[in-house]
Amino acid sequence: MRVGVIGLGGAGLTHMKAFSKHPNTEVISIAGKEEERLSQVATEFGVKNTAFDWQDLVADTELDIISIATPNVLHYPITMAALESGKHVFCEKPLAITSKQTSEMFEVAKRNNCILEVALNYRRREDIILGKKLVSSGKLGRVYHSRASWKRRSGIPGIGSWFTSLEMAGGGAGIDLGPHLIDSLLYMLGEPKVATVSAVKHGELGMAGLGAMQLNGQMKGTGEFEVEDLCSALLRFEDGSSCQLEITWASHSKDSDDISFELLGVQSGLRISIANYASVNTLTIYEEIDGAPLTHSPEITSTTEGHLMVIQEFIDHVTQGQQDNHTILNVIHRATVLEAIYESAKSGQEVKL
Repeated sequence: MRVGVIGLGGAGLTHMKAFSKHPNTEVISIAGKEEERLSQVATEFGVKNTAFDWQDLVADTELDIISIATPNVLHYPITMAALESGKHVFCEKPLAITSKQTSEMFEVAKRNNCILEVALNYRRREDIILGKKLVSSGKLGRVYHSRASWKRRSGIPGIGSWFTSLEMAGGGAGIDLGPHLIDSLLYMLGEPKVATVSAVKHGELGMAGLGAMQLNGQMKGTGEFEVEDLCSALLRFEDGSSCQLEITWASHSKDSDDISFELLGVQSGLRISIANYASVNTLTIYEEIDGAPLTHSPEITSTTEGHLMVIQEFIDHVTQGQQDNHTILNVIHRATVLEAIYESAKSGQEVKL
């Protein structure tokens, strides 16, 4: 199957690498606004066709798949146009800025018999998969509370780039990192439904010009900061359990990318600690045996590429011609939760879903 990738940033390159490694796909077209970078990337990946406008790829009858790695605001219009042209779509997270747009995108995919999937690759990590197995097996007992966080010291991806434009991104740290945290957490917990959300957000460091990630190329910027660099939310689930969510692009704290999940069960608990994107020995189980506390760590050794795995599943669905309705409902639910976080933070009130 022939793939066209739209977007030349880090996400776009990741999509190209994964599609290039899949035995049944070939990247034959790319689109992006940066002329010099467009030529460089085309040469690097041996891509024969290039375009400045995404509309050219959508209109190309030679393409079977459109892969989208653009600023968030463009995900909806590109996806809708590509689906209407009969192409399957693989889109970077978030799928859309609003839950209404997310629902509309799946409706158009169904109407045109196309597959639409979003790049939620963290759930493909071995530690996340093992966490889900431990929960579903009953090893933890009832999980009554959990904590999920992604913290950075200096991780704003370009102050003044599209990432810090409210119009282009739809939000800051929450909409950038939140989809992975929320997806992985709900996946491990067995898809509980969120009942209420109470959230806060801050943009103090970004507005002071602090906390920028050191990047090369097109993501650097020195313009306005219109979004949050920290958001925190208390999620209450319909089954009475709860979760504390915290996401920071920047803070005067530990100098690393620190991702963690803690699931507190009645029988035992687990913690997944992912410092600087580590993929080995990241999971610890805490339990009690005959009244004595016991801590142990199952061996985690996988370095499987999450994007390649999610693209393999996407291609399988394209080949089979089947969109998973359960997955659609889950993606829409995640979009609704993220939307509620922003609504609660803006209003200062708890939001019911």
